[in-house]
Amino acid sequence: MSKDVKSAIDEFHASVNMTAKELESWLKTEESQSVGQKKDDDESIGHKSGKRIVQLLHKKKDDYTDDDLSHMKKVVSYVHRHSAQQPEGDVEDTHWRYSLMNWGHDPLKGKK
Repeated sequence: MSKDVKSAIDEFHASVNMTAKELESWLKTEESQSVGQKKDDDESIGHKSGKRIVQLLHKKKDDYTDDDLSHMKKVVSYVHRHSAQQPEGDVEDTHWRYSLMNWGHDPLKGKK
């Protein structure tokens, strides 16, 4: 495994702080489905990404494809970019937090 691939995997696992089980449960909620950009169907980009993240979390590191690594980098980029836009005040029940959670990152995890 190359250094770049290992780095991408490590960054992904550092950015995604929800377990597969937590993310699967979250994706079933109304709050999860109420946020994000929607294209041609009723499911947002972030919600689709969450489903993909669950699959990635269940995979063994040696089984990751180039497409998987590409999605991991997309997740890391989104989490970093969106985290930087944190609104003022209590964020527990905000679209900002819900969007991040769709991407596998709960900004309040470990802070409650």
